[in-house]
Amino acid sequence: MRVPGSKSIANRALVCAALAEGESVIRNLSDSSDTSMMINGLNQMGVLATTSGDATTVRGTGGKLFAPKYPIPVGNAGTTLRFLISVAARAAGSTVFEGSERMAQRPIAPLVDALAGLGVRVEFQPEASRYVVHGGNMQGGRTRVSGDKSSQFASSLLLACPGVLNGLVLDTPGAMASVPYVMMTVHVMQSFGVEVRVRNGGFEIPAGERYHPVEFVVEADASSATYPFAAAAICGGPVTVEGLAQDSMQSDAGLLDVLERMGCTVQREGTRTTVHRTGPLRGVDVDMNSMPDAVPALVGAALFAETPTRVRNVAHLRFKESDRLGTLAGELGRLGAEVRVLDDGLEVRPAPLHGEQLNPHDDHRLAMTFALIGLRVPGIVVEQPECVRKSYPTFWDELSRLSMHPTHF
Repeated sequence: MRVPGSKSIANRALVCAALAEGESVIRNLSDSSDTSMMINGLNQMGVLATTSGDATTVRGTGGKLFAPKYPIPVGNAGTTLRFLISVAARAAGSTVFEGSERMAQRPIAPLVDALAGLGVRVEFQPEASRYVVHGGNMQGGRTRVSGDKSSQFASSLLLACPGVLNGLVLDTPGAMASVPYVMMTVHVMQSFGVEVRVRNGGFEIPAGERYHPVEFVVEADASSATYPFAAAAICGGPVTVEGLAQDSMQSDAGLLDVLERMGCTVQREGTRTTVHRTGPLRGVDVDMNSMPDAVPALVGAALFAETPTRVRNVAHLRFKESDRLGTLAGELGRLGAEVRVLDDGLEVRPAPLHGEQLNPHDDHRLAMTFALIGLRVPGIVVEQPECVRKSYPTFWDELSRLSMHPTHF
């Protein structure tokens, strides 16, 4: 099965290229809606990004940006909004972002407070899901940000600060959700020539650090690949995905180790990864804090294990495109599944399942999870199928290649 390029890596690379001085080429961008919204937002702030074939050319401005005349739409793309808010702090004038109704319910205050510490004012209008950034005076300096609800706040600040007058000292007190995603940010920034110092309790970007234009290749999306891999666990196998590096910077690739614990065989040959199950599927007790986007696919597989599964340390999944803990438990319960919400995760116990129409609540990862269940349980109907465009636009075509039962959508 084919998966798109990583939108997590792509959005980070796009910001680095936009703030570089000169022309960068980024290859293997997906056509997901999240990536398209990021490109559109950068274009509206004065960065020209054009795509031809598998190459996107970004003409960086060296940080010289301007506030657009019209609002920038971000829908429910949390990464896009959070990254662009800090980028807009460097744009002269007031930049307005408009999100979906759900976006207004997702956390943003820690980022707003951290930018205030750098002298940047951001207004949040929750009733209209509007965010107004009064930019043009970003000088950098020292600030702090909480990351217990999302690591994207820290990533946003890091990405936006190379090239500002005073650099950045970012304190990150307390526990942070999904730390590997911040390290992904650091890795991509380093690929564009910026030194990021990882300190105990925070990060530092020295004054004078600037992005340099490069040619950058986006690896296959490990988050999207969790669905083909989980399909192999559910149905047998083998299922092969190409383009995922063995030393991937994407933490969701860690699902492969979890599937091995559950009884699957994983074969890695270069960038070709195959998952195959020939025996029974066993439940696991696993901390998924470092790979939260892999949780829905894991839960889908766990429904078919012979023993219970417990997913821990993912309380921040309540703040995703949907409340993924509550929505998974509620919708899967309609199939007869025994899924219990815990303080920090979920418990899944084997139970007989039956067909049902399921509502993913406009959450791409839940729609794909429900589809996987339909590979084994006849009569699964997935509402809002178009929401998969957020990350994996070709998902339905790819799924039809291994479906054992008709998939209705």
